[in-house]
Amino acid sequence: MTVGQLPPQVPHTPALPTYNARDLTQSGELAQIVLEGQIYTLRITRAGKLILTK
Repeated sequence: MTVGQLPPQVPHTPALPTYNARDLTQSGELAQIVLEGQIYTLRITRAGKLILTK
């Protein structure tokens, strides 16, 4: 890119819904998430990682 040249345009991507895991777990470590009648468990580990299990 030379002086006065504009950078290439980045395609606009719509914002994704964003949720705080601590809000989902109500500041705990576990939350249940339902998808099409199936229950999944979201867990926050001691290391601060997320695990989603069926």
